[in-house]
Amino acid sequence: PRPILDMSYSRHFLDFQGSSIPSSMKKLVVTKLSQNFREAVTLRQDSPVPLPGDGDLLVRNRFVGINASDINYSAGRYDASVKPPFDIGFEGVGEVVALGLSASADYTVGQAVAYVKAGSFAEYTVVPAKQAVPLPSVKPEFLTLMVSGATAYISLKELGELSEGKKVLVTAAAGGTGQFAVQLAKKAKCHVIGTCSSDEKGGFLKSIGCDRTINYKTENVESVLRKDYPEGVDVVYESIGGKMFDLALNSLATKGRLIVIGFIAGYQNPTGLQPIKAESLPAKLLKKSASIRGFFLNHYLSEYKMALKHLLKMYERGDLVCEVDFGDMSPEGKFTGLESVFRAVDYMYMGKNIGKIVVELPHSVNSKL
Repeated sequence: PRPILDMSYSRHFLDFQGSSIPSSMKKLVVTKLSQNFREAVTLRQDSPVPLPGDGDLLVRNRFVGINASDINYSAGRYDASVKPPFDIGFEGVGEVVALGLSASADYTVGQAVAYVKAGSFAEYTVVPAKQAVPLPSVKPEFLTLMVSGATAYISLKELGELSEGKKVLVTAAAGGTGQFAVQLAKKAKCHVIGTCSSDEKGGFLKSIGCDRTINYKTENVESVLRKDYPEGVDVVYESIGGKMFDLALNSLATKGRLIVIGFIAGYQNPTGLQPIKAESLPAKLLKKSASIRGFFLNHYLSEYKMALKHLLKMYERGDLVCEVDFGDMSPEGKFTGLESVFRAVDYMYMGKNIGKIVVELPHSVNSKL
């Protein structure tokens, strides 16, 4: 028997507002490996609500974040040894509704927390207390920083070598992580160029400081870069892959750096990749003394807490815009409830979002919150 605070072992136990934590909940589970999210993932209606262990928190999720890599996870690309069924979703924000004894040294019931951990696409998630991030309140903006903001911050700091006057190209600049790459590069006094797919996104990018926006639906990115930046760009923050990767590579200045944080153009393909022109890669890098660096957040966890602390401070000071897209403009309206995660993933892959896509999980009727 594990010591649990604020819970009884009866079928229902009470949370801090006197609303009952149910014995079962909804959650999304990968039941088949496929790059087609709808095919891979099933909504389970009656999964048992998990019990927190001694050092754990039980978090009632209020907002969960959608990431392009959710598809990589449901396709089994990150860990070939993991077999379905397994839980999905990388990040959540909510409040602590129950906790283990040692966890109660640092946390209390009712506290707002955010976390990065597999299994956030659920009404309740058990989170080790040491992995939780205490927050002043439950706000979706905090969720934008957990994966997207941290990816931009750490990759540009560790690999970007940004300094005043450098030219930085951000692809998919109006997306969940692109919005932070633009702002952080501007804070480093760089000249920032952002690619996007609509004038509305271009307007958003200008509002967060982007110096030159390129709408790739109406402008030819390659000719714009050749004409306006004949010397090339110093840093590319690249998340699209395929043709955009080739174009970015060709646009590098002498000693330029291309940071690969993703290749979303290929995620829905069976291999997860779109072809690139790699044959001439060694010659291109040599000719410009250029470099390509890959960035995967999991390899930089030692930097994570520091990065998050810094980003939270920036947001609280009003120095950082954390744009959230709830899908209000999507055909079926706002993303509410776990069943709308499927729509939210589709919306992302249609390139519709401005900022980070977030799904709200409303409380059940008997909750007082």
